[in-house]
Amino acid sequence: MISAGDFRNGVTFELDGQVVQVIEFQHVKPGKGAAFVRTKYKNVITGSVVETSFNPTAKFPTAFVERKDMQYSYNDGDLYYFMDMETYEQVPISASILGDNFKFVKEEMICKILSYKGTVFGVEPPNFVELVVTQTDPGFKGDTATNATKPATLETGAEIKVPLFINEGEKIQVDTRTGEYMSRA
Repeated sequence: MISAGDFRNGVTFELDGQVVQVIEFQHVKPGKGAAFVRTKYKNVITGSVVETSFNPTAKFPTAFVERKDMQYSYNDGDLYYFMDMETYEQVPISASILGDNFKFVKEEMICKILSYKGTVFGVEPPNFVELVVTQTDPGFKGDTATNATKPATLETGAEIKVPLFINEGEKIQVDTRTGEYMSRA
């Protein structure tokens, strides 16, 4: 059990049968009346964010979210298969569970599989990936003075904006959390 007075960012607990994670918290001690904990939390399964206040002595059961490294193997229609690196077991995960940032993942990359009580609810790709640019317009000499960008298609099929000096066949580093070009690899 965890009390609301012990909330910290990233703490997961059960609330009304749902698994939630604290995003922000603030202990408030008004001059008049009882203290309370103003909390913003996210439902880890649905992704919805709620802001509410709790009594600091309120107790909640702690929820242990399992994060396991698995290797992305292949996809077959609507199912994406991940391999457990210890047991070599293949785990199918539905495309509806994968986030938008999964478009930067290619085969054999290691991802974190998030599960609660055996039910997979999320897939976290690596924060930074190196991918080859498969299609982009050619850059022109002298176009580096401005911060101009152009669209580029990566080997996974994802489209991002890259600086004008990047050419086809170059390997670049991409931040999967924001979908932005970071640097040449």
